[in-house]
Amino acid sequence: MAEAHQAVAFQFTITPEGMDLQLSHQALTEVYLSGLRSWKKRIIRLKNSVITGVYPASPSSWLFVVIAILATMYTRSDPSMGLISKIQEHLPVSEVLSVHCRTLVSAVVFSTLLWLSLIFTMRFCLKQLLSYHHWMFEQHGQISNTTRVWVGLVKMFSGRQPLLYSYQGSLPNLPLPAIDSTIKSYLESVRPLLDNTEFERMTTLAQDFENGLGKRLQWYLKLKALWAANYVSDWWEEYIYLRGRNPIMVNSNYYGMDFLYVTPTPIQAARAGNTIYASLLYRQKLNREEIKPSRVPGTLIPLCAAQCERMFNTTRIPGEETDTVAHWQDSDYVAVYHKGRFFRLWVYQAGRLLSPREIEHQIQRILDDSSAPLPGEEKLGAFTAGDRIPWAQARKEFFSSGVNKRSLDCIEKAAFFVTLCDDEQGMMGDDPATSLDCYAKALLHGKCYDRWFDKSFSVVVFKNGKNGLNAEHSWADAPVVAHLWEYVLATDSFQLGYSEEGHCKGEVDSSLPPPQRLNWEISSQCQERISQSLSVAKVLADDVDFHVFSFRDFGKGRIKRFRLSPDAFIQVALQLAYYRDRGMFCLTYEASMTRLFREGRTETVRSCTNESCAFVRALENAESVAVCQHLFRQACEKHQLLYRMAMTGAGIDRHLFCLYVVSKYLGEESPFLKEVLPEPWRLSTSQTPVQQVELFDLVNHPEYISCGGGFGPVADDGYGVSYIIVGENMINFHISSKHSCAQTDSHKYGTHIKRALDDLLHIMSSDLKEPSRSQNQTGENQVKVKKDL
Repeated sequence: MAEAHQAVAFQFTITPEGMDLQLSHQALTEVYLSGLRSWKKRIIRLKNSVITGVYPASPSSWLFVVIAILATMYTRSDPSMGLISKIQEHLPVSEVLSVHCRTLVSAVVFSTLLWLSLIFTMRFCLKQLLSYHHWMFEQHGQISNTTRVWVGLVKMFSGRQPLLYSYQGSLPNLPLPAIDSTIKSYLESVRPLLDNTEFERMTTLAQDFENGLGKRLQWYLKLKALWAANYVSDWWEEYIYLRGRNPIMVNSNYYGMDFLYVTPTPIQAARAGNTIYASLLYRQKLNREEIKPSRVPGTLIPLCAAQCERMFNTTRIPGEETDTVAHWQDSDYVAVYHKGRFFRLWVYQAGRLLSPREIEHQIQRILDDSSAPLPGEEKLGAFTAGDRIPWAQARKEFFSSGVNKRSLDCIEKAAFFVTLCDDEQGMMGDDPATSLDCYAKALLHGKCYDRWFDKSFSVVVFKNGKNGLNAEHSWADAPVVAHLWEYVLATDSFQLGYSEEGHCKGEVDSSLPPPQRLNWEISSQCQERISQSLSVAKVLADDVDFHVFSFRDFGKGRIKRFRLSPDAFIQVALQLAYYRDRGMFCLTYEASMTRLFREGRTETVRSCTNESCAFVRALENAESVAVCQHLFRQACEKHQLLYRMAMTGAGIDRHLFCLYVVSKYLGEESPFLKEVLPEPWRLSTSQTPVQQVELFDLVNHPEYISCGGGFGPVADDGYGVSYIIVGENMINFHISSKHSCAQTDSHKYGTHIKRALDDLLHIMSSDLKEPSRSQNQTGENQVKVKKDL
C-alpha cells in the first residue's frame, strides 16, 4: 500500500505568491509503517542467518567459551598453549590499550577462533553421520549395534531447536554412483521389457559405453560432484523444466484438491479470505524460519529445505531458448483474477497483515465489481498456457514498457495468484464420480486462461466455496507444495474457522482502500497472439482424460498387517492393472525424493521389475496361492530395495541424465545414451505423502480428509497416476491419460486398479498373522522408514 500512497504523500502547487506544499500525514504514516515492516523482516532474516550459520552450536555458546577461557586464565593456566601470547604479540601497540586489556582482547580472539573451530568440527561430524544410510536397509525390528550408536551420535550432534534451514550446512552432498553400478542396474531394469535379441543388443551398447566414452564423461561428473553441492539439481531444473518449449499447463504443472467430503463455508469470498490469510501466515513462518525442518518419517534425519526458499513471490519468466525463475524477497499483495479482470489486492495495512474478515471484505468488493474486461484482458492468461516461445516473443514485444509492463510486473511480483471462479466444483450432485473428474480438470487447466500458470502457485476458489491450487513445477516438487497446502487447509478449518453465517471472523477497517484494478493496452495484434496460444492450450486441455476415485475397501492398516510396505503393495497393483489393461508391461516411473542430500530433488524408481513381472504372470496363469504369495513378497521387497537405493543416491536415471548432458557439452554422440534417454514412461506414478498428520484429527473428524492431487500424463499413450494414502482405510487415486490415444482409458484403468487391489488382498489374506505384542514393541533408539506416511 505504501507504493500507492507515495505518489500522494505530498502535493505542491506553484502560485504567484510562491510554492504551496501540502503533506498527507496518513500517507506518510503508511510509508513509515511499511518501511518499518521491511526493516523488521531484514533484522529477523539477519538474526536467523546468524543462528543458522553457527548451528549446531548457538550464539550464546560463544559467551560460554569466552568465560571458560578467561576463568582458566585467571587460575594461571594457559589453555591456548601459547597461542594467546602469539596473538597478543601481533596486536598493534597503543597507549589506549593496557597490557591487561591486550591480554583480554587476545583471549577473546582466541576464544572466538576456538568456538568457530568447534562449530566446524561439530558440523563436519554431523555431515559424516548423515552420510550413513545403512540403517535404511536393515530389517524392521533388527537394528544393528552400529545403527544404535549412530542414533545416539546424531542426537548428540544435532543441537537443539533447529530453524528451518539449520541443517542445510550439515547435509551431505549427493554421491556420484560408479558407472558400472548404474549400467548394471539399468540393464536389470529393462530386462523384463526386452526380448532376448533386443536385450543382447542393449547389453552390447551398454558395455561399449561403459568401457569407452562413459569413463570420460564420468570423470567430468566427478569434478562437478567435488565442486557442486549437488551434481544433478541445477541441470535438472534447467534442462528438464526451464528449457522445455511445450506448454507447462498439463505437461508440467500439477494440482492439489480441497477436503473431499467437507466444504467449510459455501461463501466464496469467505473461503478465499481464510485461504489467503492462512497462506500468508505460512509465508510469515517461512520467513522467520519457524517451520520445523522436515525429517524422514519416524526418524531424526533431516531433509533438505532449499526448495522452500522460492515458494512465494516467485514467477517463471518465459524466454525464447530457456525460461528463468525470478524470485523477490517480499511482496505485500496478491494478484486476483475474476471474470476477465486482474486486480492487485493489498494484504497489509499500516504495517499489519489484514485479518481474514478484512480480506473477505476486499474479495467481496472484487466479486461485486461489475466493470467489463478491457480489450484482450479476459484471456491474457492463455499466454502462460500455450507454447513458451510465442509467449516469450509476445512478452518482449508487447509487455516490455508502459502500462502493460507495470501491470505484468504486478502479477509476476505478487506473493501468489488467486483465481475466483464463477462455477461450482467438488464431489456433488447425482453423479459424484463424474463431478470429481471435472473438479480435477478444473484445477489442472481450468478454462486455459483463468490461471497464471507461470506463478509458483495459484490458489483457485470456486463459487460454492470449494478451493484448490495449481503449482508450477520447476522451482519445487509436490511434497513441498503439499506441506503448504496441508497447513492452509488445517489452519482454515481448525484454527481460523467461520461464523455461524459462514463469514470469516474478525472486524473490518472501514478505511481500507478498494483493490486496485490493473490496466492494459492490448493491441489487436497482441490479441491475435493470445487467441493462438489459447487454441494450442484448448487442444491440450480437451485431450486430457481424468478419473479420480477413492478406494475404501481397505487401506494401509490392512496392508501393514501383512508385513508389507503400502507403497510397494500399490505399485505392484499398478503393474497388475496395467498388464490387464494393455496386455504388456511398460517402463514405469515412480518419483522418489533425494532430499537426504543438500539441494536434493527427486530420483526415479523403476517399478517394473523382473520380480513384479514374474508375480503378475504367475497370477494371470492361475498359479497356486502359495506361489503367488511368495512371488508377491519378492516383488514388494525388490521395490522397497529400489526405493531405498534411489533415496540414498544410488538411482539410475539422474546419473544417466547427467552423463547425457556432459556428452552434449563435449559434442560427443553416444548410441547408448541416445537410445536410453528418449524411452517413454508410459506409466508415471507418484505418491503424495501426508506430512503433518498432527494437524488433522481423522478419529474425531474423519470427514476432513484431503483428496490429494494429480498431474497430466507424461506420455501420449500412457497414464499418469497419483495416489495419497489417507488414514488407515482409504487410498485416493488420480488417473490421467489422453482421449487421442485409443489404447488408454482412465476410467477403465481405474477399474483395473480396484480389481487388482482386491485380488492382492484376497491372495494375501490366508497369510495374515496378527502381530505379537513383542513384535509391536519398539526400542527407544529404533529407527525405521515409514515411506507410506
